[in-house]
Amino acid sequence: MLRFTSARLLPRCRHLYHACSAGPSACNAVGERVTVLTIDGGGIRGVIPGTVLAFLEAELQRLDGPGARLADYFDYIAGTSTGGLITAMLAAPGGHGDGRQRPMFAAKDISPFYLEHGPRIFPQRWSTLAAKIAAARGPKYDGRYLRGVVRRMLGETTVRNTLTNVVIPTFDVRLLQPVIFSTYEAKNSPLKNALLSDVCIGTSAAPTYLPAHFFRTHDGAGRTREYNLIDGGVAANNPTMVAMTMITEEIMAKEKAAALYLLKPPPEEEHGRFLVLSIGTGLTSDEGLYTAEKCSRWGALSWLRHGGMAPIIDIFMAASSDLVDIHVAIKFQLLHSERNYLRVQANSLTGTAAAVDAATPENMGSLVGVGERLLAQRVSRVNVETGRYEEVPGEGSNADALARIAGQLSEERTARLKRRNTVQTGVTGF
Repeated sequence: MLRFTSARLLPRCRHLYHACSAGPSACNAVGERVTVLTIDGGGIRGVIPGTVLAFLEAELQRLDGPGARLADYFDYIAGTSTGGLITAMLAAPGGHGDGRQRPMFAAKDISPFYLEHGPRIFPQRWSTLAAKIAAARGPKYDGRYLRGVVRRMLGETTVRNTLTNVVIPTFDVRLLQPVIFSTYEAKNSPLKNALLSDVCIGTSAAPTYLPAHFFRTHDGAGRTREYNLIDGGVAANNPTMVAMTMITEEIMAKEKAAALYLLKPPPEEEHGRFLVLSIGTGLTSDEGLYTAEKCSRWGALSWLRHGGMAPIIDIFMAASSDLVDIHVAIKFQLLHSERNYLRVQANSLTGTAAAVDAATPENMGSLVGVGERLLAQRVSRVNVETGRYEEVPGEGSNADALARIAGQLSEERTARLKRRNTVQTGVTGF
């Protein structure tokens, strides 16, 4: 059994191409695959992926020992909004007093973090009328508590300091375009090497809920860059496509890989090189919640706040998440590698559970229950014709699928560690 006893055991296989010593055509082999975890935005509903990730990490610990952490297994972790915060929690280095670089949070600590801090990030003091008035005057929440807790938690950690590659989408309102923060870019462009806390605050600044976030970066040579950020969910609430694009950018950064992938299609044997786990924060099952008849009578205030929800924001983010899932699912189907992509998404949220800011103890406890039921739910894939999730015969439950992924991740890491040890032994002559 592989045990985690020292940071020196962590494989530094954190780029797509350098792991494949035999070239990209070898990337379908165990030890050569690219492992990707993505987490949607969804405010307080981050409790749901927190519950799912705790199960996955527990499976990895069952295989490899109690020190196993998700950052040890995923080459890339991508998250938007609340998913960006979870990404930082999983990938930021934390102090352990013994010199080891280990993740700040274990996955089992994510949901307790939301349960502790959620009620102060989203204080529940609004009546429907008060919420509409607040939406007309400014953000529903001032964001001070969120900024404080994120800055205390992450300190001076920058994007390039993460223990594995991260990808966190935001949107710059001044430039009117998405801005993607990644470990890869932070290492190559100092002006993109922002404080991880600033990136988390920016990607979480959901319009109507939290204020936009401004900060500057410096490159040490006198140059600066300004960022005027809001929630990355307005562009990529499901960050899977963004993560895959950033990985492709790394491929293209190498002339040999660029020639291979741009001048001819990848051969059949390369289709297994990606292993992607995408976790959502839940879909509403209230299909009649919004109808054309109702919406046709709404003015600006009703689009911003209606029945305790923010319809225009909910619609944008739900559409973004679903469209990405459809595109990625089709891509993996075309590559004949459907089992290399798992989307875990709850599709039965109703009422308060569907809100992004319902941070009452009762609702957060309910969201933990949603996550637990999601593990028992049968594996589903989106039907590209209807947009609905349909059970996949023979795949079992999401818990079964996650256990299989844990086995693949463990095999992947073990093979990388064995290869690295073999190289070191050959170099030293022992």
